[in-house]
Amino acid sequence: MASFTAKDVQALRQRTGVGMMDCKKALTEANGDTEKAIELLREKGLAAAAKKAGRIAAEGLVVSVIDPDKKVGAVVEVNAETDFVAKNKEFVAFVDAVAKTVLESNPADVEALNTTKLAGSDETVEEALREKILTIGENIKIRRFARLEGDLVSYVHGEGKIGVMVKFDTDVADKEGFAAYGKDVAMQIAAAAPQYLNKENVPAENLEKEKEILTVQAMNEGKPANIAEKMVAGRINKFYKEVCLVEQPFVKDSDMSVAQYTEKTAKELGGSIKIVDFVRFEKGEGIEKRNDNFADEVAGMIK
Repeated sequence: MASFTAKDVQALRQRTGVGMMDCKKALTEANGDTEKAIELLREKGLAAAAKKAGRIAAEGLVVSVIDPDKKVGAVVEVNAETDFVAKNKEFVAFVDAVAKTVLESNPADVEALNTTKLAGSDETVEEALREKILTIGENIKIRRFARLEGDLVSYVHGEGKIGVMVKFDTDVADKEGFAAYGKDVAMQIAAAAPQYLNKENVPAENLEKEKEILTVQAMNEGKPANIAEKMVAGRINKFYKEVCLVEQPFVKDSDMSVAQYTEKTAKELGGSIKIVDFVRFEKGEGIEKRNDNFADEVAGMIK
């Protein structure tokens, strides 16, 4: 009978940052003695990875991959501390394996992904990740992923800086010309960073907030209420063109929108094309990055 509880395992994990199964094994071996379990984890080199877990990881890679036979794709972001790691073959191979795992196993979230067997390995993703932290010597985190099914086109910009995947509802995916069109749309998403697919996808509260801001702007310009209302209507259309993919001016021909370019391509290929969904991950977006000042650091050392 175990001399420890699930809460003890959780507490050990919080203290060390090591996976649940390894914590349980250590507590079993230590007969429930937490301090002894920590010592065992350190001896095995597992707790060393936990020490790196507090470091800021905002570099790394975004990959976007597709299995065309199964019509399934995945976009994955894995972060590390420095941009040098993004060129490390071992790190790149790990990120590719994580993407393949997402394709094959369809985990619900990152937590579920971590407990899944890594593609081509007998280890779980979490176990393989911990090994990479130890061997590469940097904090590494699987931040997020998305998985889409259907007629897909993927695009990776800047050697893993931005990864895009677009889903289409079409009957011309196998026709010559569709791949080029799909890449154009994916590159549009990478460059213009739309927040929504179309007007209908803009949350009502976001739209109302934008209208409030635009109304105040118009009133501050000294416009009467009736004029301000008309100005807001016009500016909302401009807002849609900025944040909605199909409303955006097409980057290769600003005289047409992405929706018009799609309609034009569908007509040329003799079928129908509808953009259904898209994913855009930009490496490190939203992560507070460390701002090291080398001169200040040296000055601090010689004080």
